[in-house]
Amino acid sequence: MTQVNAAFNKTLKELLRDRMVLFWTIAWPIMWVLLGSFSFTGSAPAEVVPYVRASITVSMMVFALMTAGMANLPSSIAGDRENGLLAKLISMPISPARDFLGRILALVGFSIIAAVMVIAIGFAVGARFNGTGMEVLQAVGFFLLVICASAGIGLIIGTLIKHLQGAIMTGVAIAVVTAAVSGLFAPYSVLPAPLQLFSRIYPISSASSSIAYLLLGKDIVGYNPLTPVQASTTIAASVLLVMIGTFLYSRLSWRQE
Repeated sequence: MTQVNAAFNKTLKELLRDRMVLFWTIAWPIMWVLLGSFSFTGSAPAEVVPYVRASITVSMMVFALMTAGMANLPSSIAGDRENGLLAKLISMPISPARDFLGRILALVGFSIIAAVMVIAIGFAVGARFNGTGMEVLQAVGFFLLVICASAGIGLIIGTLIKHLQGAIMTGVAIAVVTAAVSGLFAPYSVLPAPLQLFSRIYPISSASSSIAYLLLGKDIVGYNPLTPVQASTTIAASVLLVMIGTFLYSRLSWRQE
């Protein structure tokens, strides 16, 4: 557990101390919650405004998790590679699995902080949710799937992209583009048919829709993402991504070059 704690503490401190990480992962989504809550609800009936704001809050919370997993995690790996720390770790009797576990736990902790702050701002501007206790627990499960899928993609980026700036820019680009085309920034109903299919298959957007469906209902989401086929696909794809990322990280990042 000493190796896990060391990786956890190091990674979490790096994330909390980096102003750019804090801005893009926490401040930026909060800004969009504020902007969306007061700019995109002007023509909506008063009784649905709290739920529209809640939908925006869920989307921005998920985007914060995407940024944390796809940009911050690979930047940590690439940064350690560039400053020589990863080479030192490889030369020591340290298990890559324990290093990976420490990094992932730090990412989960940081993601929880980001999500809580985004949700708190959402509540402050009037977002309201309808979920029961069981539905909230199920939503938390999909929240963890978003972290898994994002971390899996981040591990792949951090393994394949060797340089720090390249890893950051690649992660941000993938997060922004996939969020835009999967309906995270726009209602599912306005997406063309091919992008609606992608939205249902892509585990992050599917998990986001599932969270909104559980906490807000079908009218806000536009369809039911909790069918057995889609729910199973979301779980399987999220787990598969983190498994692929872990495999590549342990086999490629932890080899002597």
